[in-house]
Amino acid sequence: MTPTEINCAEACKNGCVLGDRCPNQEYRNQASQFIETTSLDKMLEMAEEALRRKAMEPPKWVFPEDGIGPDVD
Repeated sequence: MTPTEINCAEACKNGCVLGDRCPNQEYRNQASQFIETTSLDKMLEMAEEALRRKAMEPPKWVFPEDGIGPDVD
């Protein structure tokens, strides 16, 4: 398997399958450093703030590509 043939979101759910050939190695190192240097309390605080901001956003409406048809009784 080559780095261009793999979908990391699917294949690496239980850990990286490419090891040193991982195209996302930079992000893996950043994530490891974040985990090592950030307390669990700080991570939970960040998650709560993200949820609070998400709850404050106005709703996002999604319409079908073909538009909305007339109501037919």
